[in-house]
Amino acid sequence: MPSNPPLVEEEPVVEPVDTTPAETRHVHAALTRTSSGNEDLRELESGLDSLQSDADRKHRIDWSRILLPVAALVVLVLVWQFYVSLGVKRRDLVPGPLDVLSQLGVLWSDGKLQESVWTSLQRGVVGFLISVAIATPVGLLLAQVAPLRRAFGPLISGLQVLPSVAWVPAAIIWFGLTDATVYFVVFMGAIPSIINGLISGVDQIPPQYRRVGTVLGASRLQMALQIVLPAALPGYLGGLKQGWAFSWRSLMAAEIIAVGGTIGFGLGSLLDQGRTLSDMAVVMAAILLILAVGILIELLVFGPIEKRLLRSRGLLSGSTR
Repeated sequence: MPSNPPLVEEEPVVEPVDTTPAETRHVHAALTRTSSGNEDLRELESGLDSLQSDADRKHRIDWSRILLPVAALVVLVLVWQFYVSLGVKRRDLVPGPLDVLSQLGVLWSDGKLQESVWTSLQRGVVGFLISVAIATPVGLLLAQVAPLRRAFGPLISGLQVLPSVAWVPAAIIWFGLTDATVYFVVFMGAIPSIINGLISGVDQIPPQYRRVGTVLGASRLQMALQIVLPAALPGYLGGLKQGWAFSWRSLMAAEIIAVGGTIGFGLGSLLDQGRTLSDMAVVMAAILLILAVGILIELLVFGPIEKRLLRSRGLLSGSTR
């Protein structure tokens, strides 16, 4: 007798699971239907509202970005106070947080705090904006014209690594104890960094972008302003951040060394005054003010711009910002 073939147990068919959010499925279904009834329109509207609410939830304030820096600051202040309480150094050499806070109150009542912060911030912002206006066209020109880049590229890189404080004696001789001395030092600190950042950003542009611009008949100016510069924004923004850091440090160096004449009273002048009087509370107060201005500029200006740039290019999801 013929033997019966062995029974093959059929495997259950597993249907793929649709992981698309329900709101997105509703929107897609409403858009792909042929009918245009009121029910479809209401479903489409509700789906779009749900997607919009999800986007709004993603843009809510992340309190960890505020609480974590505050917690870190509190820890540092406690460690500082603990070190002072050990009595390793005299209080006139290492003042405590309360001593510095009291000195800040005295400076505020005298008007020196407001004057020094406003003077330095005004110089730094104006000098930085002028540096951007000078460095941006120069950087685009060097990035687009190979002979100019080969000729001046090493010089720009050398100026970037040259300490800006080295320009202070020459600036004093050329311009005297005037604001021109301070601005010149700021320019020499910021411009090379911005140029190199822009050139670095241009180097990272895919070559297809330029080919598309050539096919569309873009002129050299249109290619630079409408294709190259927008595509190079990440590197350009990095150069701007570094340029601001160099300009702020250069400004402090110039204000510390170039004192007197028609030069106003800035944070560097306040720092030098504390050194002259051997008042460490004033020195520490000036250092903390310089640090605070730098952090605020990063948080209020460059941080939001960088975050928006990353979000527009779909790069924020994997970032730790």
